Amino acid sequence: MPTSPNILIILADDHGYGDITCYGGPNLQTPNLDRIAESGIRLTRFYANSSVCSPSRAALMTGRYPDLVGVPGVIRTHPENNWGYFDPAAVTLPQMMGRAGYTTALVGKWHLGLDGGSHPCARGFEHFRGFLGDMMDDYYTHLRHGNNYMRQGEVEIRPAGHATDLFTDWSCEFIREQQNSERPFFLYLAYNAPHTPIQPPDKWVEKVKAREPDISDQRARYVALVEHMDAGIGRVLDTLEETGALENTLVVYTSDNGGQTNVGAFNGPLRGQKGDMYEGGIRVPACAMWPGQIPSGIKSDQIALLMDLFPTACQLAGVEIDHVIEGRSILPTLLNEKQNFDDRCLYWIRKEGNHDFLGLDQHAIRQGDLKLLHNRPFLPLEMYDLDSDPLEENDLTRVEEVNFKKLASLLRGQIQQAGNVPWQASN
Repeated sequence: MPTSPNILIILADDHGYGDITCYGGPNLQTPNLDRIAESGIRLTRFYANSSVCSPSRAALMTGRYPDLVGVPGVIRTHPENNWGYFDPAAVTLPQMMGRAGYTTALVGKWHLGLDGGSHPCARGFEHFRGFLGDMMDDYYTHLRHGNNYMRQGEVEIRPAGHATDLFTDWSCEFIREQQNSERPFFLYLAYNAPHTPIQPPDKWVEKVKAREPDISDQRARYVALVEHMDAGIGRVLDTLEETGALENTLVVYTSDNGGQTNVGAFNGPLRGQKGDMYEGGIRVPACAMWPGQIPSGIKSDQIALLMDLFPTACQLAGVEIDHVIEGRSILPTLLNEKQNFDDRCLYWIRKEGNHDFLGLDQHAIRQGDLKLLHNRPFLPLEMYDLDSDPLEENDLTRVEEVNFKKLASLLRGQIQQAGNVPWQASN
């Protein structure tokens, strides 16, 4: 068995803060996600780095704010609707894991570019089996705008089956292949569930409706999609156990942004949803287990973000970070040790091209318990004290002028810094 621990990061797509049983989610049963939380730690104030997909994934892969690596918005198929270009010079987490001798694999959704230089295998992953694009128009055909973005390595493939089942199967296969390896592995399992289209297998919908007779059709389908993914995660955990790898593996579960409530998601009591800079758009469920290292059943309110998983994994692997990042290791937090991040200033961004944005940005910035945001570029700035007002109901912009100016100045500086980084490929 390798002496360094394996690392498995499971990232869901649009999984709302309240849609896990241990987070108080209604109507649903997630025994395998609960298993991770109950066997380890549940983080109650964990954040994605954006309110949408690509920027959060760029932050996870680099430990940096996403606009500092060229991904302020969603990377899409058509140039006129594309709002990011993953910086070719950005150092990625699989590259760092490779330096430490890890076998690196991505199974599932990439969403950080479609061309050769942005392919996962060009960015540090030795193995890739999954989907290059943003979303699937159908969980069974796996097509997007009529394009097939499913790949094994760089080879186009056309596998049959529901995407969630495929990603689960391929992850289990990878874990079994590593059973006799002397190298530890880093596996990034990125489901596209429960992103739209809300398309669970029919038998999972029937199971939910039989158990919850009063549930709406919309909610039943969303719950079924989550529960189907949870069952897949259970199979991955079981495979780790069967191969003897579980005892030497850090497993982390989280999401790339908040849930989309108008398709059935639930973000708990938080205001807003996917696409919003309110808490419901950026605060996400997160839990981790590492048998014998993380105590069972602990809960932490330490504030952390997706980009913090980059230095956390590097610290665990014993690889030195010799370039600038904004992420901070939360390994002490995971091991139930106190960390003090009081000095930290946190920043979120999303660039978009629809009529609410016209190619401009939404932002949020937080220092301590104060958070300044503009939820759309043409809306006024809002400021909230998340300690006394966690539901973001009482705007303080005209009440606390000194703090408002301080946060506004910090936001302006961050925007200026990001202005040095191109987010479109040069012709």
